[in-house]
Amino acid sequence: MRSETEGPAPDEQTAPGEGGGSDDPADDVREHEEPSEKRGSFWRELPLLIGVALVLALVIKSFVVQAFYIPSASMESTLQIGDRVLVNKLVYRLRDIERGDIVVFSGLDSWDPAVEGSEPSNPVVKGLRAVGTAFGIVPGEKDYIKRVIGLPGDHVVCCDKKTARITVNGVALDEAPYLYTDPDTGEQNIPSSQKFDVVVPPGRLWVMGDHREVSWDSRGHQADSGSGTIPIESVVGRAFVVIWPVSHWQMLEIPETFRQPGLGEAALGSAPAALGLAAAVPVVWARRRPRS
Repeated sequence: MRSETEGPAPDEQTAPGEGGGSDDPADDVREHEEPSEKRGSFWRELPLLIGVALVLALVIKSFVVQAFYIPSASMESTLQIGDRVLVNKLVYRLRDIERGDIVVFSGLDSWDPAVEGSEPSNPVVKGLRAVGTAFGIVPGEKDYIKRVIGLPGDHVVCCDKKTARITVNGVALDEAPYLYTDPDTGEQNIPSSQKFDVVVPPGRLWVMGDHREVSWDSRGHQADSGSGTIPIESVVGRAFVVIWPVSHWQMLEIPETFRQPGLGEAALGSAPAALGLAAAVPVVWARRRPRS
């Protein structure tokens, strides 16, 4: 047993570099250098992190989900001017376009620009506009957003004599839940002041805005080669949610009127024949099979 005057036992003495510090001056220098080195490393890595984030955002925008800016009143009251919506660009790889879907499509080389504007000559401004368009901060001049009313093969007519409603394959649509209503007068848009009677060609869609009095949609393009319809391949994706401003947040569901029985009869008119052919093939094959 050792007394206090004899000091600590050899194995209890402080090891070099512990507690009392190090005798090596280089250790003190390293202790002062490490925080600054970490800060320098962060600033060197920051541009890389920003670059990776931008690349990931552009990949997501190109193939999965993209934000779009609403520049006009054509989809009021469902979508307001300045709203930002998210568009699912994968959904139509998993299912077909449905009546009632709100779709974003490109009007490149066909419809007039949704927003008139001159192309900036300044490359910096042009680049900023491209980035803003990609992230839904500014509107794309050739992008449109409308509601799908008719699918390929559908017979779309305005309007039936009894109720003045649009019919699809002879079934009247109740559009009251989404047609624009004037907040001052309380009057709702009529389905259409312009008459039309169209059978949607294969591979095309009949689309209309919810604010029928101001929307320049399929009705205004009936003199075009597609009789006012748009090609399915021009569809970018389905708008499924309003994300900004927060007060306008909502999911964009398909209205119940498009779930009515009988709406799909014309568009699926070839299905019975196809099903019959599919059923006949095994029978014919069985009859032609050589006997054992």
